Amino acid sequence: MAKIRKNSHKVLYRKYSSNIKYVMMVLSVIIITVFLPKQPRFRYEFEKGTIWKNKDLVSPFSFAILKTTPQVTIDRKDALDNVLPIYKYNPELYNVVEEAYLNEFEVKWRAAVLPESDESATKAASLKLLKAIYNRGIISLNPRHQKEEKYYDFSLLNNNVSKVVSTQDVFTVQGALDYFKDNFKSVNLKAKTVVEGLVEDHLQPNLLFDEKLTAVVQNNTISSLSTTKGMVQKGELIVAKDNVIDDEVYQKLQSFKEAYEAQTKTIGDSKTVYFGQILLVGFIISLLMIFLKLFRKDIFADNRQLSLILLIITTMLLSLTWAIKWNLPSIYYIPFCIVPIIIRILFDTRLALYLHLLVVLISGFFVANSFEFVFYQVTSGMVAIYSIRNLIKREQLLLSALFILSAYFISFLGIAMLREGAIRQIEWLNFVPFIVSVLLSLLAYPLIYAFERMFGITSDIALIELTNTNNKLLRELAFKAPGTFQHSLQVANLAEAAIFKIGGNSLLVRAGALYHDIGKIENPQYFIENQNTALSPHDKLPYEQSAQIIIKHVHKGIEITRRHQLPESVIDFIRTHHGNTRVDYFYQSFLKNSPEKFVDENIFRYPGPIPFSKETGVLMLADSVEAASRSLKNPDAQSINDLVERIINYKLEQNQLDNCDITLKDLETIKLIFKTMLMSIYHVRIDYLQSV
Repeated sequence: MAKIRKNSHKVLYRKYSSNIKYVMMVLSVIIITVFLPKQPRFRYEFEKGTIWKNKDLVSPFSFAILKTTPQVTIDRKDALDNVLPIYKYNPELYNVVEEAYLNEFEVKWRAAVLPESDESATKAASLKLLKAIYNRGIISLNPRHQKEEKYYDFSLLNNNVSKVVSTQDVFTVQGALDYFKDNFKSVNLKAKTVVEGLVEDHLQPNLLFDEKLTAVVQNNTISSLSTTKGMVQKGELIVAKDNVIDDEVYQKLQSFKEAYEAQTKTIGDSKTVYFGQILLVGFIISLLMIFLKLFRKDIFADNRQLSLILLIITTMLLSLTWAIKWNLPSIYYIPFCIVPIIIRILFDTRLALYLHLLVVLISGFFVANSFEFVFYQVTSGMVAIYSIRNLIKREQLLLSALFILSAYFISFLGIAMLREGAIRQIEWLNFVPFIVSVLLSLLAYPLIYAFERMFGITSDIALIELTNTNNKLLRELAFKAPGTFQHSLQVANLAEAAIFKIGGNSLLVRAGALYHDIGKIENPQYFIENQNTALSPHDKLPYEQSAQIIIKHVHKGIEITRRHQLPESVIDFIRTHHGNTRVDYFYQSFLKNSPEKFVDENIFRYPGPIPFSKETGVLMLADSVEAASRSLKNPDAQSINDLVERIINYKLEQNQLDNCDITLKDLETIKLIFKTMLMSIYHVRIDYLQSV
């Protein structure tokens, strides 16, 4: 039985890595299109107050003209004002009150020591008057129904029969008591007082407000309101070419759009719409892949970086889909500018602008007023890219947010003035979504850190942190191998100046230069720049072993930096700064002292690879030139000039720059910078020694 090889998944990944990118592309297209709205898109864009530039628009079907939102609101308010509160008559309440009244009457009468002869007549008279009051009705006035008036009408429901009654026509509790006092006659004042007290204790409303039934009637009234005002018949002209879209025409167009979309939801073929979405989104994503293959081959070849780009596009478009499905008040709450900010910081300006345009173009098919939307997002995205050329300070992100907000404001003001024709008519609250969008774009900062960790990408922010000489690893280098540390600083200065002049990532070069010899932390005494005595530990070792110790600093450097989780882009400088050149001193010494022995040249040769970018190529040259310049006994202009020419020509002869995109013109520029800086360094040292 065959055994599964260890790390077989890695072998499969390497074997099919070229195909994985296309699988990711297809998956992103499918995910995006599955969630997008599936109804056909209305073909016309229009704004109130503008000129209709399309051909005459004739209605292909009859449809109702919708009322505007303010009109619907007014109609609802008027309808609710006309719905009377509903009260129910409770006939059983009098029987309860009568029973309680009679139970206390005899007790109160005798407690007051009143004549028994008058008891029956007084009781009958009071009950007769009390019943008349309850027949008329007692109500508790509701301040919500009174509004600004003392009395109000209400619907009285009695035996499922409703009639309109005014609160003037019924009693309140106090009104009923006053009525009883005015109409109850008794010769005995003490008896009158007892009876009135009893009535006051037992009076309660029998006309009760039915809040639930009133709410049902109100809801039914609102739901029965018409949201339309007239019809547009089939074949009727909606708007003619070059006519102004006034309020009336705008409402017709809006009604036509909603009727069209409602019909296509039920009649239109969703499969056809989905196929159209796949064509459009697939075409856009294909253009991105072609762009990367032609102009950014490094990203196209790196599946991790490519997956990050596709993830950003997919997430942004899914956010748009969510906003459409959940009827977000404004599509401008979505922070579209976060895309160019992240891509600019992690990659470059050209890719950031290109990717932002693709996202905006796809989004434009699914939002209202697509031209206006595209204008807002493209201009603000361009400003976002321009404002973050190099993110080396935290306040740059805040300044960028301010610039983006300014771009939105200028666009908003200009479009509003074109649309409304008067500044007073501008609805400034519509600008709030743009403010929220800009605030959300600040989430780019933590997202950049997360993407760096997840996808192994190095941003300028990370490089700035790495080039801080107070970094723990660099402090260790300075302590254990001070000569190497000083050499690395000088190489960083030379390489950074050169790459800045010929074009490249100067921050990356500086970081690579500072760490390129980090492997010398182990056994620093075997390297000449760290030796403080005339005796060298190499004197007691065979030449082959000495060469291997020197070569080993490359392997150790890779091991140390990976242990400290440095980016691969920085580790590349460690791998390539010697290319596959020989350790010539020990190689020539071996040939000179052991001519009879067979020599395996690979023992004296660095493992490589040779530099494969401008940055790694410049670092190799700077490292070799700086190291060689230390051997000059009497440095002057001629000796420095000859040294730089010799070192760089030797690297060319050894084919160490074959994989770098460095031109001959670039090499001449690099030579000039190296010569100028080395002369400056050694002139300063010579002047200083002479003055001492």
